[in-house]
Formats: sequence, C-alpha cells, structure tokens
Amino acid sequence: MPEQDFKGEGRLMGVKMGRRDFIGFVSAAAAAGLVPGVVSRAFAAEGGALPMGAKKPFSFEGVLGWAREQAQKPYQAPEISDALKNVLSRIDYDAYQHIKFDTEKSLWRHTDGVPPVALFHQNRVSMEKVRIYTVTDGQAQEVQYDPSAFRYSGDIKAADMPQDAGWGGFRLLYDNDPSRDWLAFLGASYFRSAGPQDQYGLSARAVAVNTALHDKTEEFPRFTEFWLAPTHDGGMRIYALLDSPSLTGAMQMTCKKPNDHDIVMDVTVRFFTRQAVRRLGVAPLTSMFWFSEINRDEAVDWRPEIHDNDGLAIWTGTGERLWRPLDNPKQTRTSSFVDQSPKGFGLMQRDRNFANYEDDGVFYERRPSLWIEPKGDWQKGMVQLLEIPTDDEIHDNIVAYWTTDEEVPAGEERAFQYRMHWMVDGLFGDAKVGHAIATRTGRAGVPGQKRPDKGLKYAIDFAGGDLANYTTEQKTVVPDVTASHAAIQNAYCLRVVGQDYWRLVFDIFPDGTGPVNLRAALKANGRLLTESWVFEHREHNFSG
Repeated sequence: MPEQDFKGEGRLMGVKMGRRDFIGFVSAAAAAGLVPGVVSRAFAAEGGALPMGAKKPFSFEGVLGWAREQAQKPYQAPEISDALKNVLSRIDYDAYQHIKFDTEKSLWRHTDGVPPVALFHQNRVSMEKVRIYTVTDGQAQEVQYDPSAFRYSGDIKAADMPQDAGWGGFRLLYDNDPSRDWLAFLGASYFRSAGPQDQYGLSARAVAVNTALHDKTEEFPRFTEFWLAPTHDGGMRIYALLDSPSLTGAMQMTCKKPNDHDIVMDVTVRFFTRQAVRRLGVAPLTSMFWFSEINRDEAVDWRPEIHDNDGLAIWTGTGERLWRPLDNPKQTRTSSFVDQSPKGFGLMQRDRNFANYEDDGVFYERRPSLWIEPKGDWQKGMVQLLEIPTDDEIHDNIVAYWTTDEEVPAGEERAFQYRMHWMVDGLFGDAKVGHAIATRTGRAGVPGQKRPDKGLKYAIDFAGGDLANYTTEQKTVVPDVTASHAAIQNAYCLRVVGQDYWRLVFDIFPDGTGPVNLRAALKANGRLLTESWVFEHREHNFSG
C-alpha cells in the first residue's frame, strides 16, 4: 500500500481524514481546552428527559448471539439518505463547535452515584448513526433521537435535521461536574479518555483489521449499537456491537474510576469473521508523534517537543521490560516484538515536564498513557508498532496492537480479555528496574576532535529502581549495548552530576549491510538494572 494510504489514521470506513477532522470532533477542541458538546447551565435549553423506547429483555449472551448470527450473513452497509448526507457534509469542525448538547438532558443526570451520559451529534466524518440503550434490571430501553437535545447556534439548525438522523456517540461525564467528561465514544470503533489530568491524547479502538498490509486496504469496523448499564460502584458497563465487511463483534467494557483518578476498563471481546482477516489487531492504540529530543533535526516548529506519547512499553511473557522510543521515520515503518503470553504493552507519555513542550493550549505533558494488561493466555504472537511519516501534529501516525502471524479464516471466532489503564505513570513489573526517561541523538565523536564523517551518538537517560543505590565512583554500573550491522564505539555510563538519573552514551557506525537494531541497558554485577531500550537506527542530518 502506498504511503499516502496510511496517512491520516483517523480514516473512517474508507474516508480519509486528518487527525483534526476525525479526532477533532471529540478531542481537538478538548486539546485546546474546549470539549465539544460541553455546555454550561447558562446555555442549556429547558431540561427534560429524552424519550425512551419500550422495555425489552437484555443480556450479553444476546449481543454475542446477534454478532455470531450476523457474521453468517452478507455485510450490509448502513443506509444514509441523501438529505442527511447533505446536512452532515456541512458539519465540519467549526460547525460542530456551534452544536451543543443540553447536559440537563444527560442520561442519569440527577441520579446519585451514576456518571451522567451526554450524547454526540452526527457530523461529516461520523455520518452513520448509532443506537443507544439504557439497561436497568436486565431490561433495555432505546434512547430515542431528539433534535431538541441540541442547541444550534451556527448555520446548521434543528429543523435541518432529517427524520433519519440519530446519535453520533456518547461520553461519560463527572457526576459532580457535568462540564467535564472522562470517556468518549465517537466514530468507527474509536474511544478515548481524558485520563487523570483531563487532557485528551491517544485513542483506542475495538479492533484493527488488515493494518499496514501492502496489498490490502485497512478496514475500520464501527460500533452500531451500545447498551449502558450503571454499576454499583459508580462506574458504567458498556456493551457494544461491531460490524464491518470482514467481521462482527461483541464487547463488554466495565469502566470506572477506582480512585477518582485513574480510569480503568475491563474488556471482554469476541470477534466473528465473515471473511478471512489477514491481520487481526487486538487492543489497538492510536497516537501522534512528530518530534522530540530523539529527532531534533526534524523540529521545524518553535515548540521543543510535540507528541501525544513518546514510547512503546512492553512487559514480555518472560518478565523482561522493553522500551521502544517512538520516531517519525522518513518512510512508513513496522516493528514487531515477538512474544509468548505477554504481561502487557502500551503507549506511554513519560515526559511530564511542561518546559519540554511550552504549549499552554494543548498541554502535551498532561496527555494520558494507556497500558493494556492481558487477561488469560494470549499465547504466541507479537506487539506490532506502525510509525507513519508526518509533518504536522494534526495527523495520528502511530499505531500499536497485538497480533499473530496467522490469518483468521472466515467463519472463525476469537475471544480476548484485557484491562485498560488510562494513567499518568505506566511502570509495571519489577520496581527495582530502572526505566528510560529520555533519548537524545547527535553527531558521533569527541568534542574538540575531528568528527567522523558518518556515525551517530546516542545518549539515553535512565531513572528509578535500584539506580539510586549506585554512584559513578563505584565503577559497578556498566553499559550493555548491542547492535546488528553496526560497530559500537565510545560506550560509557555515569550518574549525572546533581541529578537522580544515569546516562548511557555510545556511538554507532553502521556497516551498510542492513537495518541496525539497537539494544541498550545498564548492568551491575551481571544483573540488569534497567529495562531494555530498543530502537531501529536511522540516519539523521546533523551538519556542521
């Protein structure tokens, strides 16, 4: 597949869009401090409950049965009338900001201990409506679409909405502050949380289908129906149906804020294939990385760093912790980390220093990390990382997920369970193990001496764990650096003066025979003191 076919990870059902177009409807304004749909009491229309359908028995087994049954039938694309298309095509990002949901009409708005649920309007990149139900005591009621639930202040009016209009998605609000939300579902199978620091960043998806294949177009299954059931501990259990040409699916997501801080989601999902799926991506994550200290030669913006996340963390089935810094490569790049029964993986934002971003509008230092904790045995497979070139922050260019080498034939079923942690810190595993906090690159060689024509210097900072118990003078801590198709020179490590972290420095000189895979860590007395830093080297342009 050509590079441009990967551009704009926010594509929806074959429609390509930029990150601001797709995610912007739920988070680009949030990144600027304006959450779409949030409305103050002063702007709310008169309150009143939304109309509800008749009660019908509900169970997750019923959702599974529907998904299994539909997978045996040909796919039917959702029907959208020309009248609705004409209206929704006019609702771009700016127009969307003028459509406000009346939070007084939120589901469970005045029910103690239940997070209120606000509803999203459809828009030009989320034209397909979704059906939303409430569930109480095993009985489901559909929330009927009501245009009066929205206040229109732009060119789009309530009267413009045809009768076949519906809901675009929903979001969970804080029960003590309806101007804030902590979880949102809008478009395809995307969902996202603002995390502990109330700042949207990366997204999650229910599934990735045929991602990063050169001879097959990526498919974006979509949520078609949701059932919302409050839990006794102030959370929400969300049931959802998935549909696409290649598969159907049923999901159960139990969502809560266990300490009114971190957001945790327990997920059970089953996929039913209509046709063969070459690559099934489980627990996919989508993010943005433009530049950081690792690729300063590409920093054309005035801000020092711009990224939603700065690395992929993996806790392998054998207990090893890996850290792969994210990169913005010249060409689309796929990296695979083969594993057996992984303990977890996730896209992390470890750099929390405002001074490293200097952006008080989008607050990159507040963006959440997302950790996937598998439940049960996921057996043999790989964590796959896709990095797509980008020249702006408006494009989601990072994807990570779990997959296998095996094609999933038509008529098959696959089941997975996992826990999602939307959080600030994402350190899992042995607390004695230090972690990488920064990766820098520059010209190889020694200051004051003639620099080599080729080669690159890496400087990696590690902190935490048992590193605090060691000093440079002890000469106990040593670098452990390996490289394929390259020579390593001038490797050393030291504890940075006046700081609580260590620095590992080395030069590499590729031999030109193949890709250079790097691995680095700090050791003492033969024992690893840090996670393993891994990276695929590429040439940088450091002139002078």
